[in-house]
Amino acid sequence: MPIRDKLSPAPREVRLAGAITVLPGLALLAIGVVLAVDSGGETAAPGNNIYAEIAYYALLAAGVLAVAAGLLLGKTWARSPALVVGLLLVGIGWYATGPSAQPGYGVPTMLAGAAVVVLLFRRASRAWVLGMREGETEEEAARRGGAAGRAAAGDRDEDQP
Repeated sequence: MPIRDKLSPAPREVRLAGAITVLPGLALLAIGVVLAVDSGGETAAPGNNIYAEIAYYALLAAGVLAVAAGLLLGKTWARSPALVVGLLLVGIGWYATGPSAQPGYGVPTMLAGAAVVVLLFRRASRAWVLGMREGETEEEAARRGGAAGRAAAGDRDEDQP
């Protein structure tokens, strides 16, 4: 078994979506750093607190990077927030391409968001998040309670002699 499968039980699609989701997190972090450097140590002006803006971008970056790390490590909780990030990227890319007339920024952003959404809705990704057993349908896995139901059933099986 390859080491990457030992580190993350998630399928390749989920790990790739996690790798793509790192990019907007790093971009948010870069925006915060640029704001900090560009402010030049100026104090906050009335109605303009640069430190609050820097903290805002840092907090957003931490959240997006945590979601990306969750996907890379195979944590099922990270799938839904990553889908939200992907959908936001599609919207941001559309706005940058259309109304802002910046297709150089918008198209790659839109493609990255669409790639995350598509990767997380692929069959292997759905099977992973549902905790499907071999030969089980998605409906059966959902009725059982998905990955949480599978873990609970495993715990009950271990308790019995």
